[in-house]
Amino acid sequence: MSISLGSERLLSSSLLRGQRVGIVCNPASVDHQFVHIIDRLTALEGARLAAIFGPQHGFRSDVQENMIETGHSSDNDRRVPIYSLYSETRIPTPDMLRGLDVLVIDLQDVGTRIYTYIYTMAYCLTAAARDGVKVIVCDRPNPIGGNAVEGPMLVDGFESFVGLYPIPMRHGMTIGELARLFNEHFGLGAQLEVVTMEGWRRSMYHDDAGAPWVMPSPNMPTLDSAIVYPGTVLFEGTNVSEGRGTTRPFELIGAPWVSAEPFAAALNRRQLPGVTFRPAVFEPTFHKHAKTTCGGCQLHVTDRQRFHPVLAAVLLTEAFREAGPEAFLWRDPPYEYEHEKLPFDILAGTAETREQIEAGIKAEEIARSWQPSVAEFERLRSRFLLY
Repeated sequence: MSISLGSERLLSSSLLRGQRVGIVCNPASVDHQFVHIIDRLTALEGARLAAIFGPQHGFRSDVQENMIETGHSSDNDRRVPIYSLYSETRIPTPDMLRGLDVLVIDLQDVGTRIYTYIYTMAYCLTAAARDGVKVIVCDRPNPIGGNAVEGPMLVDGFESFVGLYPIPMRHGMTIGELARLFNEHFGLGAQLEVVTMEGWRRSMYHDDAGAPWVMPSPNMPTLDSAIVYPGTVLFEGTNVSEGRGTTRPFELIGAPWVSAEPFAAALNRRQLPGVTFRPAVFEPTFHKHAKTTCGGCQLHVTDRQRFHPVLAAVLLTEAFREAGPEAFLWRDPPYEYEHEKLPFDILAGTAETREQIEAGIKAEEIARSWQPSVAEFERLRSRFLLY
């Protein structure tokens, strides 16, 4: 089955006619023919492309590492400026928005609270409200489905560029639904229009929807990466390799002090639903433990509906600490513009998850402690669902 994307529906409408348009986009902003939204817009009669805005990793997604800012530039072919929203500013300045009638946002989210594109969108809404510019968000699928919600809730005091608002780690919303939640519930106050998809259902993963897949960011190569990401991204807050520098980031997890076979065997004895931990040995080419052999596992999701990625990551964290009590470390700050709190806590959105792990509380019990806040969030999000 194939859906219609928000961008496809926008460009077949008259909404941009006579408008000077800025677009927030990156290489994943394509249609079913893999034609980029900028190319479609420049060919659209009556609309004028006036500015391009890029999120983290850049408009062309050519910056491999996270937390590396990108500079402003220009598009010589289209003769428009390219503004980086992962630079000295994450919020569009008045000069950047000057002369625009509408700001179009067409970004592929991956369904996880810490993915910074949704906060680039939030900052665009804030700036647009300030400067009186209309915002159109082109909706795209949540690649890991729109039903499951899981993980700790971000709590007051742990806001950062990987979590501005109190939502769980796996939020189960599309980027258009999040735009409505941010704009209305959290009071951003922009003039917002969400162009919805046609044919998308909440039960759909990206491949069910028949939607085009282009890497949303350099270390999100496949849908498999996105499925485990809500959990294994937590390893960015530790000295365990999350698989950056391999061809399977966020699926391969390991560290130099781990013997892969007994490690994976112990994990599989816990019988987590929907996942098998295959023993794996790998050598990252860059990032943590570059050119060093790491033992650990690859997560193979055998049942998407029963798999709980955040629970799996907490269990893995528990296992890495047990395998090397002296070797395992929580990563020190800074992390994503936060210079005081531990990166693991910023990612989890709370210090409680780390404290529970340190106290020896089992992963399953930690996961149960999330349920009241998840249930509360599900009641809130129901007001903003579009499908």
